[in-house]
Amino acid sequence: MATTDQAAERPWRIATRRSALAQAQARAVGEALSTATGRPAELVPMSTMGDDHPDRAIEAFDAKGLFVDGTRQAVLSGTCDLVVHSYKDLPTEAHPELEVAAIPPRVDPRDALVTRAGWRLAELPRDRQLTVGTSSPRRRAQLQRHRRDLLVQPLRGNLTTRLSKVADGHLDAVVVAVAGLLRQQPDVEGLTAVPLEHGELLHAPAQGALAVECRRDDAGTRKALARIDHDLTRTEVAAERELLLQLQGGCTAPIGAHAEIRTAATGAQRLVLLGMVADPNGTRLYRASHETGAEDAVTLGRAMAATLLEAGGDAVLGDLRAAQRG
Repeated sequence: MATTDQAAERPWRIATRRSALAQAQARAVGEALSTATGRPAELVPMSTMGDDHPDRAIEAFDAKGLFVDGTRQAVLSGTCDLVVHSYKDLPTEAHPELEVAAIPPRVDPRDALVTRAGWRLAELPRDRQLTVGTSSPRRRAQLQRHRRDLLVQPLRGNLTTRLSKVADGHLDAVVVAVAGLLRQQPDVEGLTAVPLEHGELLHAPAQGALAVECRRDDAGTRKALARIDHDLTRTEVAAERELLLQLQGGCTAPIGAHAEIRTAATGAQRLVLLGMVADPNGTRLYRASHETGAEDAVTLGRAMAATLLEAGGDAVLGDLRAAQRG
């Protein structure tokens, strides 16, 4: 094992999946970390079973049911110093040997409607049935709530593949995360992305945020990562993730959340949380809004979960779990 001095001389080793988006995210973290510490960073790309999965990085769990893919295992073994995840893809249960030591500033967390004509959701033509691609139950539920006449089709593949389905005319539209468009800058011509406002389609908890993990016992890396941690983003994500945890819906359930710190007229910092839970078709969809002090993110997430469950979300989630067991 390298000594402390030797470790300080070598580059930060960042475990990442091989997908273009994953590497773009890891590269951004590496650049920020290098700027903060004066130490270079290098990516260590790894193939995983879920590289083409649109909603989860990978399905790999150890004997205790903990999410441990190849990138996490590289950090646990000491081969790499850290790993970068899309925070929305991480299970709500933390790994006991790993810590989210940094959450960099979040980029736009909204979803976007991508079409050839640049339509907004309210402007989609009604003279024919339009096909919209997404494999996200959350997006599907909210789209069908807005427009029952839309034909929502499953869609797999990386970001460029999904956008190409619209460019070549196989689909009229797709819904993707704005964050992915901003980070990857896919080279697909002839398309326009229009962000969907939170009143139209609520994004996934922690969407647009990155979770940078390292070993809990690696004090040096934890200290370095603290220099690129963003307090505001950490607070907002904490409220959204707590909502998801309390609903026990998992990262693919039709659950949406958006937390935002706002400054009140008095100058006080207030944390506003929007929450949503729905059945897969959007027939039963419940939304709510709560507000509290910026220091009460976890309490706010729990309060929002209780409100949504009482409004009807408990029955919706119970039906989803029963369908999964069946």
